[in-house]
Amino acid sequence: MKLAVTHLGVVIDDRSIVDDVTIELRPGTFHGLVGPNGSGKSTMLRCVYRALRPSTGAVFLGDDDLWQGLDAREAARRRAVVTQDHPLDLDHSVRDVVLMGRAPHKRMFERDDRRDGEIADRSLETVGMAWAAERIVTTLSGGERQRVMLARALTQEAPILVLDEPTNHLDIRAQLELLEMVRGLGLTTVAALHDLDQAASLCDEISMLREGRIVVSGPPAEVLTVEHLRDVFGVRAHLGPHPLTGRLHIAVAPLEPTDHDSPLDRQEPAR
Repeated sequence: MKLAVTHLGVVIDDRSIVDDVTIELRPGTFHGLVGPNGSGKSTMLRCVYRALRPSTGAVFLGDDDLWQGLDAREAARRRAVVTQDHPLDLDHSVRDVVLMGRAPHKRMFERDDRRDGEIADRSLETVGMAWAAERIVTTLSGGERQRVMLARALTQEAPILVLDEPTNHLDIRAQLELLEMVRGLGLTTVAALHDLDQAASLCDEISMLREGRIVVSGPPAEVLTVEHLRDVFGVRAHLGPHPLTGRLHIAVAPLEPTDHDSPLDRQEPAR
């Protein structure tokens, strides 16, 4: 299913956080959002997963406007989300938490049936967490919890997956395993990512944001250039093939001390 953000704007306390952002994801592709802290990545995604109503513009899931043409239940059937934080009470078994993903498909007070259980079990198998089905989620490691949250998202059976900085608190192995797993699912996926090397390696397309606006969008090799990384992130960069995987690889270093035109000098505090 297509995901499109058109002329999206978000104003909070008279300050523009997202300004005229337009992105369209081709079905089945992995689209990364990169940019410095405070560039608007998570704010834009909150509009996509219905946590924040945009001030202007629209979000389309397929041909329908998320905020004008869909109720919350139907929206949840079309897109699932994995964030870096989990506001719900996780003092439940892994299987019970994953079954929560079936809520958009159930009527009020309708019980889970055998098919719901089969979908949840299949999702746990997909993310490699079937062994922990009866464990309490709070007893798991951070990486294991994120796999459970991904399984819950898969249990929604939504064709669009939204990842809002899902690897921030994970060790490097857990980060790589989670993102490689997502890439292999074949879902239309949009993710806010901090690690530029992971974005270069895993994404089909990338949008780079600065101060709420898109600087450039396109394939990783066209977006993550030496010039763009210097201008937007204020770093020196070297790009080449990864010595182990052959994918695009980025190494970065601070700008030379003699360079007084760093964009970091003009950034506002992060949100």
